[in-house]
Formats: sequence, structure tokens, C-alpha cells
Amino acid sequence: MNNTLIEKIRHQFQTAQRILVVSHIRPDGDAIGSMLGLGLSLQAANKEVQMVLSDGVPSSFRHLIGSDQIRYRPEGEFDLVSVVDCSDLPRAGSALNGYSQPDLNIDHHVTNLKFATVNLVDTKATATAEILSELIPFVGLPMPQASASALLTGLITDTLGFRTSNMTPKALRLAADLMEQQVNYPELYRKALVSRSFEAARFWGAGLSRLQRDGRMVWTTLTMQDRKAAGYPGRDDADLVNILSSIDDADVALIFVEQPDEKIKVSWRSQPGFDVSPIALSFGGGGHPSASGADIDGELEEVKSNVLRATRALLEREEVSLG
Repeated sequence: MNNTLIEKIRHQFQTAQRILVVSHIRPDGDAIGSMLGLGLSLQAANKEVQMVLSDGVPSSFRHLIGSDQIRYRPEGEFDLVSVVDCSDLPRAGSALNGYSQPDLNIDHHVTNLKFATVNLVDTKATATAEILSELIPFVGLPMPQASASALLTGLITDTLGFRTSNMTPKALRLAADLMEQQVNYPELYRKALVSRSFEAARFWGAGLSRLQRDGRMVWTTLTMQDRKAAGYPGRDDADLVNILSSIDDADVALIFVEQPDEKIKVSWRSQPGFDVSPIALSFGGGGHPSASGADIDGELEEVKSNVLRATRALLEREEVSLG
């Protein structure tokens, strides 16, 4: 880690008493794990901390200690405003209303815009939770068991159980360090990646029933009516895109999830050699080479047509370069 940058962050944590920790809309395990990991560590250092997610906590992560503290909007004034696992300001949603430039941004996305006063962005890290697992003890903050459990959840979810192509020995060593805090890894793995609600399974069924394929690209859609019929409470895809990415001979998988106010959430997953982050960035989103997303204004069919056209063009370019 950059020593000058770390000293700036250490100073921020030492001098601030009231601290706001925010992450992105439709939070995943890394967003929640990073938020709780940092927030609970700061609380253990006797800081007053508010943790805010504009979309709240999905049911699959409510078992984590401290998740009941996460609120929908901040209240009061803060000495330090920090954003974790978020590549740009709009992705924080309404949680940062009134804050044009946060004080601290900790993230691992290659499309990060470095929008805070101090930015710790490590694009080689497998998860933001990995960065925090190293940072927290490095700056002298305590690592209570609840923080370690949350951070390990972030590592598990963003690496799909330590099996993504960007896995490193460093990430595994940090995971082992977290486990030494008496963390129950098998239980965290089961809750994060194996267990699904009945409603989520019904939601998957709607998407799988209209699965389509064109060459080495697969995709499906989930509508608001599908969500209502299934009784699924979230605005995400219930991790269905990760199922699509496991299909044999598919280099790129996409899912289109209809949102309120004529918005479509698009997620891309790709195999090594196919970088989908530039496509997501061109549609106002971002992410990683193998996992990116964007929120796009428009009707479902129009957005789907435009995105599929751009993705086909990417596949054709990549196949030429690989050939």
C-alpha cells in the first residue's frame, strides 16, 4: 500500500468522531461486507458511525451482525464521509444527497472515477473487502469478530467462493487471517452463495423460462411483473446472472432487469479474454473486465436491442484479436 495515502487515511480515522459510511444501490455482499467491516471496526475504536444504503439490506445478508444498524438515509452532520465499493458518486443513490465530494473512497473497480478527496483504489484486489481486510489493522483499528465475518462475506461473494479468475494468494491469506478471528467460514459460504429464498427461486424460473442464445452470447430478462408474481422483494436479479455465466460455450452472459421509472439494470458476465467493462462504461455504468453493470434509461426492448448490438460487436472484435 502507498504509505503516504495510508497515512492520510489513518489521520482521517483518528481525527474524525462522527463518521458516515455509504455504499452503492442494490448492494451485493462486498458492499455490505465492506460497509459493516469498516463501520463495526470504527465503532470498536469508539467512533460514532452511521452506515447508510439507499436500498437497504437484502434478506440474504441480514444474518450479519450490525446489519440492523444500516439505515436508508443519513441524519445529522459528519466529520468524515466515506464511500466503499462504489466506483462513482451517482451509484451511491440517495444515500449521499447533499454531499458533492466525499472525504474518502475505498474501492477496487477498474472504472472508478476517484471522486473523493482521498481515494484508495486497488484494481488488483479481488474485492473491496480484501482492501479493508489489510487496511483496518494497518491503520491501527481493531478487528472485532463481527467485522471479520462481514469482510469474509465480501471476499466470498465477490470471488464466488474463491473461484474467479482474479484470485490471488494474497486474497486467500487475508481470508485465512479473518477466519482466525473465530469466524464460521462454512456457514458464511452457505448463507452467501448456497441458500436462496423460495421467492428468489420463483424469480429465477421467470428468467430461465425466456433464456436466449446467439452464438457465444446468452441473455434473459426479468420484468417488474415477474418480481411481483414471484413475491421477490429486491430490485436485483437474485444472482441469476451468475447461473447464466456458468453455461458451457458462452463467452458473455447478460441479464436485463426492469426497474421503476423506465430504467433497466443490465449486468454482464464474461469469460477470461472478454473485457465487458468498456461496454458498461459506454452505457454510463462500470465494473470489472469479467463482471460489469449499468443502469440505463429506456424501455426494456429498446435497451435490450442496443445493449445486445454493442455486446455482439465486442465479441466479434475480441474473437478476431484472439484468433
